[in-house]
Amino acid sequence: MTHSATSFFPLPWYSGGGSGWGFARRHAVRDDGGMDAPRGRDRRLTNFARAMRKKPTDAEAKLWSVLRLRQLDDHRFRRQRPVAGYIVDFYCPSRRLAIELDGGQHADEAQVEYDRIRTERLNEAGIRVVRFWDHDVLRDTDSVVEEILRQLEKVWPPPQPSPGVPGEGE
Repeated sequence: MTHSATSFFPLPWYSGGGSGWGFARRHAVRDDGGMDAPRGRDRRLTNFARAMRKKPTDAEAKLWSVLRLRQLDDHRFRRQRPVAGYIVDFYCPSRRLAIELDGGQHADEAQVEYDRIRTERLNEAGIRVVRFWDHDVLRDTDSVVEEILRQLEKVWPPPQPSPGVPGEGE
C-alpha cells in the first residue's frame, strides 16, 4: 500500500506537489525560511489578535467555555478573530455571526459611535454582529447563550424580495 506525500508528511511547510495540503500555497515563505501571514491578511492585525487571545477578560473566558469545541449546537466559533479589517471577540464562520462583548468603556459617546460604524461595516461585509454587556455574560450566561442560539438559527443575510419578472402580475 502506498501513501500520498501529503498524508505521509502533513507538515505545514510541505507544499504537497500542487494538489496537497495547501498550507504552503496560502502562506508566503520568506527567503530566510520563516512564514509570513496568510495572503490577504494584515500581519499586524493577526499578531494583535493572537496577543488578545492570551489575555481574555473574565466575560470572554466564561463565554468561550461555552462556545469552544463545538459545544453550542455543533457550531464552530473562533476567538479574537480578524474579520473584514476588524478583530471580533467571537466569530462563527458558517453562520457569519460575530459576537462582541462590551465593557463599561463602550458606554462612552465616542465609543458608541465607533461601534455603530464598525457594526455597519461588518454588516456590509455580510457579517451579522450581536453585542452583549460583559456583566450580562457574567451574571446571566444562560440568557446570553439562548440569544446566541436564536441568532444562529436566523438566515443571514436576510432574503431580499424578488424584483419579479417584467410584465408579470399585469
